[in-house]
Amino acid sequence: MDLPEAVRRRLEDFSRNVLFDQSRTVSHTKENEPFLSHDKRVLSSLHLQMSLYFNMWFFPLWWISEIVMLQLKYPALPDYYKFILVTILIVMTLIEGIRLYLGYTGNLQEKVPELAGFWLLSIILQFPLILFQLFNEAILIQPLERGVHIVLAIFILSQALSGFVALRTMVRHTESQFHIQQFD
Repeated sequence: MDLPEAVRRRLEDFSRNVLFDQSRTVSHTKENEPFLSHDKRVLSSLHLQMSLYFNMWFFPLWWISEIVMLQLKYPALPDYYKFILVTILIVMTLIEGIRLYLGYTGNLQEKVPELAGFWLLSIILQFPLILFQLFNEAILIQPLERGVHIVLAIFILSQALSGFVALRTMVRHTESQFHIQQFD
């Protein structure tokens, strides 16, 4: 299942504009061309893949503990926090499934748009939501909750950092392949 073409194009544009270092120029000489044109390096990030794998197994544990803790503290919460926490749980569950899928697809198949989508979901949505749940004392954070939120926050932060590095590597490799094709 691939991304819709319009979304894929927007993510490609984003990754090209943000991750290309415009001041850097790639110099190609005739002796480097045959070596570079047959470059079959694996660009996938092992660190990112391991983190995604362990996150995939940890997320159901996080979800179950979140449901149990929400059920225990639900009567003591104000109405607006009840709504906020249920909404956050639903949104994080949906986003996490999409995010993990995009991370796996983008990293293993070396697809830049999917990896850029994964990175954006990690930075813009998941990380702020988990930080809200981790540091907002008004939602009556329980010790189990704090523990699983810390672990998930570490997963998301490490995936965002290693995802950025993997994305930058893939974009630079794609850029160099494009330049090589232009000279052929």
